[in-house]
Amino acid sequence: MTEEFTTTVYHDEDADVSLIEDETIAVLGYGSQGHAHALNLKDSGMDVVVGLREDSSSREAAEAEGLRVETPDVAAAEADRVVMLVPDTVQPAVYEAIEDGLEAGDTLQFAHGFNIHYGQIRPSEDVDVTMSAPKSPGHLVRRTYERGEGTPGLIAIYQDATGSAKEESLAYSKAIGCTRAGVIETTFQEEVETDLFGEQAVLCGGVTEMVKAGFETLVDAGYAPEMAYFECLNEPKLIVDLMYEGGHMGMWNSVSDTAEYGGLTRGEEVINREGMDKLLEEVQNGEFAREWISENQAHRPAYKQYRDAEQNHQIEEVGARLRELFSWSEDAEQETQEAPADD
Repeated sequence: MTEEFTTTVYHDEDADVSLIEDETIAVLGYGSQGHAHALNLKDSGMDVVVGLREDSSSREAAEAEGLRVETPDVAAAEADRVVMLVPDTVQPAVYEAIEDGLEAGDTLQFAHGFNIHYGQIRPSEDVDVTMSAPKSPGHLVRRTYERGEGTPGLIAIYQDATGSAKEESLAYSKAIGCTRAGVIETTFQEEVETDLFGEQAVLCGGVTEMVKAGFETLVDAGYAPEMAYFECLNEPKLIVDLMYEGGHMGMWNSVSDTAEYGGLTRGEEVINREGMDKLLEEVQNGEFAREWISENQAHRPAYKQYRDAEQNHQIEEVGARLRELFSWSEDAEQETQEAPADD
């Protein structure tokens, strides 16, 4: 264990895979996370069955990898551990289909706690409810495992009916490679609220809106869209890579003094702290969750409008032409198709 952090970080020596080696593990879903979990578990010697719809387009791919595939209800009924790796929006319906197959002492496991935290799934009190969540896209979880490495991950225990939920969660995290890098213990509440806030304020909402606003500001001022695209959408990856590798100081040490001074003195002007506080409050009080659940129940009318507007933005048309100049674009497209987000 590593204890110089504010929380304990668990590594391989803290986890015992033998605790789950006699289990049958049902992995429901074969998208980005599902395929990585299933294949890593199989290569770690676990008994894995993948749960997919009869008409799932992923059945052939899973079977081609030597995995046994059943429908979710059949897979869950024969499993000791059921790993829910289908999209948040379909999990309640999938849970309804498999609920009768869960027995006392079984484990219902998640990689994201949305439906547990917001009460969309309410498991029986006699099953363990846990989380083992790699902090990485599925293709990296699989790729690093194959290299003998791993991606950092989280564990969380919502319900410990057996008294061994934490130890078994660490064992599972070891079997998919996460304890090679380090696993942090958190709670379902903390994982969900920080995840949603991060997606909305920084990762998905904040970054894309900042890129679009910067692009529009330059184009409206008469600069070439191609120049605006390169400056506002293409180059952020270079900066983020530096931050990823060495933190903010690693990035500041790598850019020019002019860029560093301009960033340090002007960056705060484009940040809306009150807006961030409002987003966090809406996540904490459940307002966003209720809105998203209602949106799905109404077949996503607002979601479709926002997506259409994004698709038709000028930055997409400019980017599509410019990305044809990049040699890596075809490889990236192929990788995306090979590992869809969810199934």
